[in-house]
Formats: sequence, structure tokens, C-alpha cells
Amino acid sequence: MPSRHRSRERALQMLYQWDLTRIPTNKITERYLQTISTKRQTADRLPEPKDDSFANELFEVVTSQIDRIDKLIGDHAAHWRLDRMSAVDRNILRLAVAELINNSAASAVVIDEAIQVGQRFSTQESGAFLNGVLDSIRKSLSKERPTGQEPCA
Repeated sequence: MPSRHRSRERALQMLYQWDLTRIPTNKITERYLQTISTKRQTADRLPEPKDDSFANELFEVVTSQIDRIDKLIGDHAAHWRLDRMSAVDRNILRLAVAELINNSAASAVVIDEAIQVGQRFSTQESGAFLNGVLDSIRKSLSKERPTGQEPCA
């Protein structure tokens, strides 16, 4: 089973493809798994990758709740419209917001992971942008939740 960090990266790659093409989600997931399987076999004859359920779950949550997620991002990304953001940053935000909404990990972990993924796939400057937007969303979501609802890890 891949690490949650690697799963987030995989979910980002699937979401990026979906965002640009709007191909049905099941086709994206299928194609992505085929692509990484082929690359691994060609590169170093590693065994077939197993299904990454966390990556698939994140991808499905984002695509099924896209309107709510995009509204939250739009409300908290001061002076930035979604269509003016880089596709990578926009989709990193979407993944992190999905995790914040669903309370699947501690908000500090979600934000830190988003920054790390952003620094790998986007630019060094994207970290500050992602952090600012996600922290604002985290604060607004925490006002909606009863105390003690934050997961430990």
C-alpha cells in the first residue's frame, strides 16, 4: 500500500487530467493505473502497482463535491479566480479542501502535505499561496464544527 503522501500525489495527477479533459472519472482512474503500470514495467521491471484506494477515494470525493469545494476556494482565495490559478495549484487546493471537509486527517497535516506536493509539482512560491488559502478555509470550517472534531493524524 502506498504512503498517504504518494497517494495524494497520484490523486493530484488524476485530478489534473480530469480537470483538463473532463473524461469520466472511471476512465481517468483506469488509464492512470495502466500508465503507471507500464512505466514501472518498462523502467525497472517492478511488480504491478496495486490499486491505490486512498488516491481513488480522494479523486472521487473531489469530483463528486466539486461545486462545494470550488465555492470554498473561490470564497477564500482573495483576488484569485479559479480559472486564473495554475491548474496544479487549483487541484492541490481541491484535494486539500476535500480532506478538510471530510475531516480525514488533521488539518495541519493536510495543509503541510498540500504545501509539499505544491513545491514538488508547482513552484516554490505556491507554498505560501496554498497555505494562505487553506488556512482561511480551515478556520471557516472549524467554526462550523463542534469542538473536539479534529482528527489526531
